Amino acid sequence: MAERGGGPQVIVVGAGPVGTLLAAELARRDVEVALLEQRTVPGEGSRAIGVHSPVLAALEASGITERLLASAVRVTRGEARSDGRTLGVVRFDRLNRRFPFVAALPQAATEQALAAGAPPARRGTAVKHLLPEARRVRVQVDDGELSAPLVVVAGGWRARPLVYRRGALGVRAYADRYLMTDVAAPAEADLAVIDIDRSGVLESFPLPGGRRRFVAWDPAPREVSSEARRDRLRRALDQRGQDAALVTTATPFEVRRVVAPALRRDRLFVIGDTAHEVSPIGGQGMNLGLLDAATLAPLLAAWAHSGTAPDAELARWERRRIASARTAAAIATLNTSLGRGLGPAAHAVRGAGLRVALLPPGARLLAHAYSMGFDRDA
Repeated sequence: MAERGGGPQVIVVGAGPVGTLLAAELARRDVEVALLEQRTVPGEGSRAIGVHSPVLAALEASGITERLLASAVRVTRGEARSDGRTLGVVRFDRLNRRFPFVAALPQAATEQALAAGAPPARRGTAVKHLLPEARRVRVQVDDGELSAPLVVVAGGWRARPLVYRRGALGVRAYADRYLMTDVAAPAEADLAVIDIDRSGVLESFPLPGGRRRFVAWDPAPREVSSEARRDRLRRALDQRGQDAALVTTATPFEVRRVVAPALRRDRLFVIGDTAHEVSPIGGQGMNLGLLDAATLAPLLAAWAHSGTAPDAELARWERRRIASARTAAAIATLNTSLGRGLGPAAHAVRGAGLRVALLPPGARLLAHAYSMGFDRDA
């Protein structure tokens, strides 16, 4: 691949939600962007489904928020249950926010809304090496080389070897495993449910079109058949009085924690899951990356147009984003620990603790935390 017409001002590696948003926000600021993506087609399936209030506020000026909300379900409440009883309710709609809810929609719809205004991704382009130089960063790909004054890596965890040495980041792999499915299950469209019993947590989130996502803690090893995973997820729903026949497939996933100590090396930047990976339980991983991109874009645009690095602003940006990632990782770790299967005595203690935590003002604090109110850019 040869560089054309003097080349782009910024190269973004990775055309997932985070890289696509950054490319769109840079293009909106009249920055020439090249968006590179190894996958030949967009990723299939629905992974992250919740867009939180700080992200909606950050993207409102660009028109993205309006596009997101056109098809999203607005989740205003989260209910905690255990052993058939309600422990308490978290009310997002009582927070003093511009958008007092979580916008829930499939990730494919989120990516479509983010992509409006972004340059087309150059798909099937695998980045092999990044070579920073004094005034540019060279990007070696399968069939040639590109270069740009600024490069941002937003390619998810698989892109980490491009920017971090092996062993440079502490990766904590949790023993916890989960099963997930999206099914047609009409229920209260603004209500998320966290149901915890001795066998672990079953989470339920509304989606557009009368569908819901179910996520269950899974006690079994991952090396099992797809039929066995489906049957275990069916049992988890059946134990909570849900229609287990709804489940036809069950997608497994595991949990890791990574928070990079640095996001910038001169002209090279790292954002999203490449830099920080937190448990999807709590739904803050994609939102962290979207805020990385939304807050970085104006700084890179200023650099691209002026030719001068806004170093003080970039240093503040880096500190805020690392601190936000650490906070989100801590919240995700707490969520993960609370959702495990436990023995009778430990489960009783957990239930009692949750009932106390969900009393006012604790419920308001939890609503603030789980809607990313502690993010430094909220």
